[in-house]
Amino acid sequence: MPIVVVLVLIVLGSVLFHFLSPWWWTPIASNWDYIDNTIIITFWITGVVFAAVVLFMAYCVFRFRHREGSRAAYEPENRRLEWWLTIVTGVGVTAMLVPGLFVWSRFVNVPSDATVVEVVGQQWQWSFRLPGKDGKLGTSDTRDVTAENPLGVIAKDPNGQDDVVVEAADLHLPVGKPVKMLLRSIDVLHDFYVPEFRAKMDMIPGSVTYFWFTPTKTGTFQVLCAELCGQGHPMMHGIVMVDTQEDYVAWLDQQQTFAQLSAPQQTGSAEQAPGNATVSALKVAAKLETVGSR
Repeated sequence: MPIVVVLVLIVLGSVLFHFLSPWWWTPIASNWDYIDNTIIITFWITGVVFAAVVLFMAYCVFRFRHREGSRAAYEPENRRLEWWLTIVTGVGVTAMLVPGLFVWSRFVNVPSDATVVEVVGQQWQWSFRLPGKDGKLGTSDTRDVTAENPLGVIAKDPNGQDDVVVEAADLHLPVGKPVKMLLRSIDVLHDFYVPEFRAKMDMIPGSVTYFWFTPTKTGTFQVLCAELCGQGHPMMHGIVMVDTQEDYVAWLDQQQTFAQLSAPQQTGSAEQAPGNATVSALKVAAKLETVGSR
């Protein structure tokens, strides 16, 4: 029967596509291979269930096809079959959920030696803040966000004066060292996502979320926003560069601290040249104008 052949071909095509498809996830560059393993387990369980259900449908269509003289038998319930379906379904769901619970437990328990990096998302750019020489990240508040203080660092907090501020520019991280990403949004929902790191988290206005990972490969990786955040959402890209320890220290020495960035405003020289916030705003406006003209 044609429908039986179609159902069998769907199963065979799906299995072949899974094994022969050229599209797969990007090569991993962090410690979260646990997440890859959990996804693979889910693929296998759902794939086996899909193949079994479709092939069973094909069998039923063929086995119970219309034939002269055949009569259907009505069976209101089958306790044995119901018990088997309940047990098998429960085992399958448990097998998919349990690995995820173990991964989540590791995902939210940050190593004690992790370096803290603050990520600030806004329409439509990424900014970052790293602890200064004191190793402590100063406090911040969205209510303190201004054109001169785009990350909302509290100026009265002495721990924040030496914080390294990277506004709308590339973030550098050292390879092989755990990093705790503190995530803040100063306008709408965002989501900081680097596919190669296999780690992401929503950024909620008014809250601080976090995740951690350990970069395992040097290289340049693209930051994406995985939450629809407005007209400029497709352009909200950034760069994370994973360096050797020597290159990371060299980059860090070239960055400006919060005290250095706020000094020109205190001396009144801010009017002489646009600050980072102004330049960033001009770049975003230019991008939106380009999109609107298309």
